[in-house]
Amino acid sequence: MRQPVILVLGDSLSAEYGLARGTGWVALLEKRLTQEKLAATVVNASVSGETTSGGRSRLAALLAQHKPSHVVIELGGNDALRGLPLKNTEENLTVMTQAAQKAGAKVLLVGMQVPPNYGTDYANKFAGLFTTVAKAQKVAVVPFFLKGVADGPDPTRLFQPDRIHPRAEAHPQMLANVWPELKKLLR
Repeated sequence: MRQPVILVLGDSLSAEYGLARGTGWVALLEKRLTQEKLAATVVNASVSGETTSGGRSRLAALLAQHKPSHVVIELGGNDALRGLPLKNTEENLTVMTQAAQKAGAKVLLVGMQVPPNYGTDYANKFAGLFTTVAKAQKVAVVPFFLKGVADGPDPTRLFQPDRIHPRAEAHPQMLANVWPELKKLLR
């Protein structure tokens, strides 16, 4: 049996936007795997600014190239920041999940929440979308990637000046949010 290959398909939150290389949660994941003595290769295919449609268009080639055993999908935040229709985001997440499953990978959806710029209804529906897709496709989900980062008493202190991208200090918490679900899939 070959060792697991974890493909992370994400946006700037996974691509170390504004951070020193090696300080983002994906790099911390590689260190965690070593600490836990879990042999696995991590492929970070994250691109800053990526939307679910961008991820969807790139996924087939990534699956063919890397043949991952696990796919972590951390996309959707940029869809919401652009106010894209929720049904498009949901459809893209569903298609990506199904494609990864068809390729034999276990999938972890990493959910996001957005400020109520487009209204509370949009924000609530967006936040629930990840769990909805995960349940429908029977895959693991992290409901809110930035739990403990964006919802703390002083959230701005963990963010870069743009107030969108977490500082390096926030990335251990981001990994802590993903790790329990990913660890279950690796066992």
